[in-house]
Parts: sequence; C-alpha cells; structure tokens
Amino acid sequence: MTNILICTVGGSHQPIVSAIYDQRPDYVIFICTDKDSATGRAGSSIQITGTGNCIKDQFSDDKPTLPNIPAQTGLTAEQFEVCSTLSDDLDQIYLACSHAIDSVFNRFPNAKIVADYTGGTKSMSAGLVMAALERQDIELQLITGSRSDLIKVHDGSQYAACANIEQIRFERLIAPYRQAWTRFAYSEAEAGLQLVKAPNNNQLRGDYARFRELSHAFAEWDNFNHQAPLVILQRYAPSLPGKIKAYLAIAMRLNDNNIAKREAAQLLDLFLNAQRRAAQGRFDDAIARVYRLIEWTAQWLLKNQCGIETANVDKSVIPEGVTLTQNRDGQWQAGLFAAWQLVKFKTAGEAASFINREEKNLFNHIKIRNKSILAHGFEPVKACDWQIIQSWLDQQFIPMLLAEAASVGIKELPAQLPKQYSLR
Repeated sequence: MTNILICTVGGSHQPIVSAIYDQRPDYVIFICTDKDSATGRAGSSIQITGTGNCIKDQFSDDKPTLPNIPAQTGLTAEQFEVCSTLSDDLDQIYLACSHAIDSVFNRFPNAKIVADYTGGTKSMSAGLVMAALERQDIELQLITGSRSDLIKVHDGSQYAACANIEQIRFERLIAPYRQAWTRFAYSEAEAGLQLVKAPNNNQLRGDYARFRELSHAFAEWDNFNHQAPLVILQRYAPSLPGKIKAYLAIAMRLNDNNIAKREAAQLLDLFLNAQRRAAQGRFDDAIARVYRLIEWTAQWLLKNQCGIETANVDKSVIPEGVTLTQNRDGQWQAGLFAAWQLVKFKTAGEAASFINREEKNLFNHIKIRNKSILAHGFEPVKACDWQIIQSWLDQQFIPMLLAEAASVGIKELPAQLPKQYSLR
C-alpha cells in the first residue's frame, strides 16, 4: 500500500523529520508558507526547497548547518511537493489543505494517508485538522515528547502519536442528522445514519446505535405506526436521555388496550402530526390531517358515548332533520358534517356545546380544505390559511377534545415529538 504524509511546516525542522522517519512515506505533501509580503522574511518553504545549508540545527545557531528536509530524510524530487498557503488565513489554509487532500485521493486512490499537524502556525495546524476531519480515511497524528515548558519538546525525545479524534469525527458526521430532527425529518436522519460507518469505540458505537434506532422510532411514529416506537423506546429505556424517556409514557398510551383511551390519544397525536407538517411548510398535508381529526373525533364520540358507528348507522337512531346517505348495500352512513349533527343531537357534553357554538366556523374552515389539491380543488393551502385554522384549533377544538378525553383519563395535550437529540 502506498503511504502518503501530509504535514504542516513551520520554523522547526525536527518534528517534520521525525514524522518522515516514523511513517517512511512514499510521497509527502508539505504545507508551507511563502515569503512574508510585509517583512520580506523567508517562509517555511525554505526548509523544503532551500539550497545548500539552509536550516539551523538550533534556533540559537549563528548560521544554517543543515540541508533542506528532503535532503535530510532521503526524499527524491519525485517523492514530494510543496503546497503554499498563508500563515494565518484560516480560510485559505483550509482550502489549500482540502485541495491537497483531494489531489492525493485522485492520484493515489488506495493509499494510506496520514496528516501530521505538528509544524506550522496554529492556523496552519487548525486548517489541516479541519480538512482531514472531513475524510473518514485519513489518520491524524502529531509529534510529541517530553517537555520542560510549553514552547517545545526536548530534541531527541520526539515520537509520533495518533490523535484521538474518533468522537470529534463521529459528532461531525452525525451533525446533519441531529439537524434533521429540528425539522422533524426523522426518516432523513435514519437514512443518513445508515450510511455512516459505526465507530470502533464501544461507547460511541452504542451512541450511534441508539441515535439510529431512535431516528427510526420517531420516523415510524411520524408515519402513524405507533407500535414500533414503543418497542424501541422500551428496549433503550435504561439509557435514554431524560427528555426522550418522557415519550415512552406517550407511546404506551398510543398502544393502550382500552380502545377508547387509545383512540383519544391517537386523535391528539394526529393534531400534533398536522402541526409538524405545517412546521415543514406542508400546509396541504396539515389541512388533510385536520380534516381527518375533525371527522374521527365525531366518530369516536358517537361510538363511545352512543354506540353509533358512522359507517353503518341504524335508521332508528337518525334524528329528524339529519340527512344521511345510503351506500350500495343500503347502509346509512354519516360523513363529517352529518356525524357532527349526530353529535349535536345524541350527546350532551362539551362536544355538543362546541358544535352548537362553532358549526358555522367549522363549515368555513372545511371550505379551505375542500379547495386544496389534496381534496377537491386546485389551489395550494397558504400559510395564512393554516394560521387561521391553527388558531381555531388551539382556542376551540382542542380544548373541547381534551374535555371529552378526560373521561378516559387523558387531561392534557402530550408533548410534540422532539426537535433535539443529545448523545447523552
């Protein structure tokens, strides 16, 4: 395998020489500075391309006594190149290092690449580290040794040490998928994490598995598959961060054996789902969910309080003045508006008061849905349309639904699905 070394070069030759002796590279890219435009002083490139004796063995020496670094380490002209950059322009240094890395991968696609950031200015080291972290298959190292101060290590004590960067690299890799959670894009996070190689570190591997599984859990939750998140949350319960653990109780309610309680929980979950679609700017999707929420709420009330199934209503319970339609099998069926008429006449709780008070507003809000491309119209639902319906839901519909849901033990709206994820 071809070994490639990329190193930043500063004013000291010893760490660069040590890195070359340690790695025995087939090819070296030296990240150097040119002559300073302000002072005219030679940059670090003189240590690579200088002729004759161009390097002082010690800074205190009167004059150079050593040849350039390639000559000291036996590198031929075909085994190295110089990549010039500025000493303290982090943007330019990062771009120069990234270009050098891309060039190496194109020329030596199967090579082992080590980036040594010991030499050079702090900005040069930072630029190389940032560029190297972008690639999974680059090792980072530094030359270290025994110290009596913070200036430099003792000459002769140097050795190459691999930089411990697995957690840094891992957190950089998963950052886009943590960001996806802020948009409720759990499926996107799950798909991205499937492409990330699991870390070698045991703790990080556990963090990775948990994040991937929880992304899957909330993706399924967002798709109304409430059984899958319950199973996953129960599996990871002992290690869940506190804010995530709170969703276990909500998931259990969504899977409750009591059908009336389970459906009440699912109604509130449907409302939160509509809010998530609106937060993503998908207002037609949000309105479609609200329509189903309003329809299902009437169905739930009639089934649990009156024993009426809106798909097959006994003719004897149809109040005078309420018009239902018959299907091909002769069954009387109640659509959304007819179902709410039945609620008005057949129940006596908060829902009956609501429909008596809000019937006209309900009719007007449904008109917006009917104009949607996902219903009967050809116009996309606008943000301003959603805001009107959202306000009405918050002030009128959800308080009514919670009042009715209290009869099955649900007294408050559950938390919205999480927008943040912490590894621990």
